[in-house]
Amino acid sequence: MESRGSVAVIGAGDYIGGAIARRFAQEGFAVHAGRRNGEKLEPLVEEIRAAGGRCSGHSLDARQEDGVAGFMQAAEAEAPLDACIFNVGANVQFPFAETTERVFRKVWEMACYSGFLAGREAARLMLPRGKGAIFFTGATASLRGGIGYAAFASAKMGLRAVAESAARELGPKGIHVAHLVIDSSVDTLWVREIIRERRGQAALDALEPDQLMRPEAIADAYWTLYNQPRDAWTFEQVIRPGREPW
Repeated sequence: MESRGSVAVIGAGDYIGGAIARRFAQEGFAVHAGRRNGEKLEPLVEEIRAAGGRCSGHSLDARQEDGVAGFMQAAEAEAPLDACIFNVGANVQFPFAETTERVFRKVWEMACYSGFLAGREAARLMLPRGKGAIFFTGATASLRGGIGYAAFASAKMGLRAVAESAARELGPKGIHVAHLVIDSSVDTLWVREIIRERRGQAALDALEPDQLMRPEAIADAYWTLYNQPRDAWTFEQVIRPGREPW
């Protein structure tokens, strides 16, 4: 396996983040994975190492400036930081009149503010070398608001603005900034449980194999973005299953 630099995955959860970590580890990167309750990363770390890859797991509150800076510096100390992937979710749904100040602020901190911190700290390490990639995970809510999603949509739209501003500034300096809009339900236990609760077991049993987006397919999309030549960089990519209505 070819040895490369490091990739920081912030929001390395059990599905999308974990799949991204596996994909980049498979390609020889030293994966620096962070999430709240870092002990939950132990199975992922063990799996990657058992396959011959490099991975370390860390507890991280992405809303804390010093913690994010230290996380990035630790990744850089292991190997030059080649890529940073911000994958924090914070998807919640509340009626507009019942959305509390605490919910709105917390979602913004998680889905927007922490993305700014991650991107900024990654850029500070990459700029002296004049190369690197900073990718942000977006959602349908990045492009439009929806009923019950005032907090989530405003935060995701804010994250998109952070990403676009960074892309315009950092692209000419050699850093590829991209925003990946996942315009579909992702195949997770949580999503399958929602389908069962709302539509019944029959609807769940009737799902086609490609009706929900696989985390591994999303990871492949990020890997494709990373490998784009500089004269054809994508800023924003919207992905969805072929059968998804839009």
